[in-house]
Amino acid sequence: MSILKVNIKHDAGSYEKSSYKREITDGNALYDAYLQAKRGSDWKPHAQRFEMNHLVELAKIQRGLESETLTFRQPSTFVVNERGKSRAITGEQIHDRIVKRCLCDEALLPAIHDRLIYDNGASLKGRGITFSRNRLDTHLRRFYKEHGNQGYILLVDYVKYFDNIRHKEFVGLFDLPETESWLLSQTVKQSRVDVSYMDDETFKGAMDSVFNSLDHQKIDRSRLTGEKYLDKHLNIGDQVSQVAGIAYPTPIDNYIKIVRGVRYYARYMDDSYVVHHDREYLEELWQDIVEQAKKIGITIHPHKTRICKLSDKWRFLQIQYSLTETGRIIKKIHPKRMTTMRRKLKKLAPLLPEKEFQNLYQSWFLNHYKMMSRLQRENIEKLYKELTKEAPTWHSHLKVIGLAKEWII
Repeated sequence: MSILKVNIKHDAGSYEKSSYKREITDGNALYDAYLQAKRGSDWKPHAQRFEMNHLVELAKIQRGLESETLTFRQPSTFVVNERGKSRAITGEQIHDRIVKRCLCDEALLPAIHDRLIYDNGASLKGRGITFSRNRLDTHLRRFYKEHGNQGYILLVDYVKYFDNIRHKEFVGLFDLPETESWLLSQTVKQSRVDVSYMDDETFKGAMDSVFNSLDHQKIDRSRLTGEKYLDKHLNIGDQVSQVAGIAYPTPIDNYIKIVRGVRYYARYMDDSYVVHHDREYLEELWQDIVEQAKKIGITIHPHKTRICKLSDKWRFLQIQYSLTETGRIIKKIHPKRMTTMRRKLKKLAPLLPEKEFQNLYQSWFLNHYKMMSRLQRENIEKLYKELTKEAPTWHSHLKVIGLAKEWII
């Protein structure tokens, strides 16, 4: 008697790996989006009120999507200062977060995922900032095998990236069914900028000039009469803007990877790099990237974009790198990141429960300890012990991931 063998791993593939996609009006899709949307904010009053009658509220959202009568609620806007930069952040009600989470997970990401390059590392499942840093390590090691450390890196950055994403070009990236297409149009319409204060000549060239949302907030509200709107800019904090950050420069990614055939290229949101042995080639590529960026309305930052020797000290994603003659990749954490974390620990120590504070510290430490010197480790550990009165040494944190103390000393 023969036994029929079934390849369970093949036949029972997960939903994430299958081509099946639910409609955004599907009740299960909305419920899953609700579980994701409330994470980290279920302590807020409006989220708790929603949770008390979440099935009824989800049914209302479902009916609004089916009839295409759903309207978004007025968001709140606040300014966050981080690493010397000021950013205008938009905070949304949980109703809107659920709808946009569902739109992104069930429609936008599946529609664009197959057209993204592998080295696009931001905000995708299985990727992230650690993935991007590891890819840079991989690219540097492979480059060293071919050319040693005698090469260059082009570091590219965009000016006011989210403020200058054009709605027409962004929506044009997706081929969606009617309801999803309507919802995406409503979403980007919510991010339109009222520029009624502009004269006709300024408004005519506004789409091709750099827009700054922080400067716009300083405009007298009485001058915003709704007569003229600028169809670009996406709100930071909006789930759809995260997808836009991933997908919008796809034409630039494809130009570099496919048209120019560059091997060692990767991007994390608006930060990207190209590694090559010829400086003149990178200078030429730099100008080509500028031209490609102009076609979709974004501008290359003239000061942050630069070409560096791999053997010199240069910085990517807040980490300082250098490639030595022996092929060793030297990585050091930015000193300002250490200062920021110390201040953060001092502020949060009296506010967070002991376990939550411990998890915060350990997760940050385990993510950065390889890039810290021994003195930096000891100093941050000393501060942690002073704040908690009783805490394990930094050696014990390494045991959590199975590393011996002698390995890093």
